[in-house]
Order: sequence, then C-alpha cells, then structure tokens
Amino acid sequence: MKTAEDFLNGEVLLIDKPLNWTSFQVVNKLRWEIRHTFNIKKIKVGHAGTLDPLATGLLVICTGKMTKQINTFQGQDKEYTGTFVIGNTTPSYDLETEIDHTFPTDHITEELIHQTTQQFIGDIEQYPPVFSAIKKDGKRLYEFARAGEDVEIQSRTVTISEFEITKIDGNNLDFRVICSKGTYIRSLAHDFGKALNSGAHLSVLRRTKIGSFDVANALSPEVFIKSLTTK
Repeated sequence: MKTAEDFLNGEVLLIDKPLNWTSFQVVNKLRWEIRHTFNIKKIKVGHAGTLDPLATGLLVICTGKMTKQINTFQGQDKEYTGTFVIGNTTPSYDLETEIDHTFPTDHITEELIHQTTQQFIGDIEQYPPVFSAIKKDGKRLYEFARAGEDVEIQSRTVTISEFEITKIDGNNLDFRVICSKGTYIRSLAHDFGKALNSGAHLSVLRRTKIGSFDVANALSPEVFIKSLTTK
C-alpha cells in the first residue's frame, strides 16, 4: 500500500479518464482523495496532457516531486483510437455542437478512404479547432466561438507518424493515429473530410498511449481511490 511519503516524493499514476469528466476534474478528485486519505495538508498533482470531456483514455498524472517531469511526458508521442463520421461537419469538429453542414458521400470508396490517409502522414500544417482552450489575446478560443465572434487562428506544424483506418462501417470510420504533442484529432477529422471532398467530424476518441505508458495499465478514478485504502 502506498504511503503519504510515496505521493510526496512523487508517483506517476495512469488513469483511464471516464467520458464527460474534464482532465481538471480528475486531477482535483485524486488530489482531494490523496490529501484526505493520508492527512496531507498540501500536495502538487498535475496531468501530462489534457483530454477533452468527450474523450476517454489515458491520463498520466504526477504527484509531488514527479510533477517536474510533466513537460517531459507531455512532449512524447501519443496514440489515439476513435471514430470519424463522414458526410457532415459540426462547428466544434466533434459532438459538442450540432451538425451544421451535410455533404455527399456517394463518391467515397474504401480505396479512396485508405489512400487519403497518406496525405496526413509526416509533418502537416493544422489549424486548431475554434472550440479549443488555446489562448488568444488573453481569452480562450472557445470563448470567442461561443460568443459568435470571428477570430483568426494560426496554423501549427504537427507530426503524424501513423494513421490508419481500421474499420469502415457505412459512414463511420474507425481509426488509429500516432502523433506529436499539439495534434488535434478533431482537426484531423475535419481535414480528412475535406480531403475526401466531403465533410467529417469526430464522434469517438480514446487516448491509448503516451510514450511508453499504455491505457491497458491504467485504473479508473474509482478503482484508484479504492486502492488508497486497500492493502
């Protein structure tokens, strides 16, 4: 069983983030439980890379002195799986907002889908979604978006080392991606739809790896919390 000293000296916790939780909520919950269980007045707890509320999967959470390693973990490549829906788009590029445009898909073949993935492998220019937490002029982009204000977004160079469509079920395309820090899978969905001369949005997203850390070794918040008091 872990001790207060263990968490203060620094632990790396692999947590499988549930759907609809923010990464911040997970960190706050774990911090409170660690402090409460071990009667610790103050302890640093942070995560190495945000996941959207509508995404599930791996959060690397560091405590105590290990929080100094967060930047190192954040810089590592990440693997995601999930589903794109082709034929329509949303303003947020995912299910946070309603469908705003519908596009034809009759011309899209399985061969075209697999060929199109090749356009996105390597260093690519990507525009983050306007519904994102990136700051511009002291405000987060989603604040401009929700207020209906137009804002100029700068593109950024990201690296996609692997991108494959693993299953095609009508307009639902299951995928697997390995990419660099700063890649938005929602933007990849949007751009992939454009490249097919159609539209697409992200309907499911799961982070499966960060560097050598694997979600297969992660615990749900509930299981982790139980482990604090289980010998």
